[in-house]
Amino acid sequence: MEPLPELYAIFQGEVATVTDYGAFIKIPGCRKQGLVHRTHMSSCRVDKPSEIVDVGDKVWVKLIGKEMKDDKLKLSLSMKVVNQGTGKDLDPNNIALDQDERKKRSFRDYTSQKITLEAVLNTVCKKCGCKGHFAKECFMQPGGTKYSLIPEEEEEEVAAAGHGGDKKTNLADEPSKKRKK
Repeated sequence: MEPLPELYAIFQGEVATVTDYGAFIKIPGCRKQGLVHRTHMSSCRVDKPSEIVDVGDKVWVKLIGKEMKDDKLKLSLSMKVVNQGTGKDLDPNNIALDQDERKKRSFRDYTSQKITLEAVLNTVCKKCGCKGHFAKECFMQPGGTKYSLIPEEEEEEVAAAGHGGDKKTNLADEPSKKRKK
């Protein structure tokens, strides 16, 4: 196998072909070529790589990636992190490359997922034993009395009829007579 340059090595190569998405650069000392994508040609936006380089041009490039894909070694090169006049590394710590990688990451969209509050609704208060709230939100004082809902009038009548007490039945009838007046 041919000796390839080390990762992040800088060398001068010759432009072999220019495409819509970048330029292929001949690597000196081997038959391999690497791709300078149009996003790595300049720090400015490049729409047409043919406006930047022509076939046969000598350019300084930095090897920024090696990838095995379909049993072929693909090499990624960058021109924007190398001074094209002197060949000096403009990004010696590869910080700009890390920032470019972070920009490419995609973020998941969670807006379609619904939020449910079941955890709050299914809780039981440790202070009062009621459902639907936490102890820190409890309205009951420690050692205080518990309050329950007042039963409806119909429930009172059914309860009174079940006990068979005439006094309770008469008391239950009185509020209904008052309403009619």
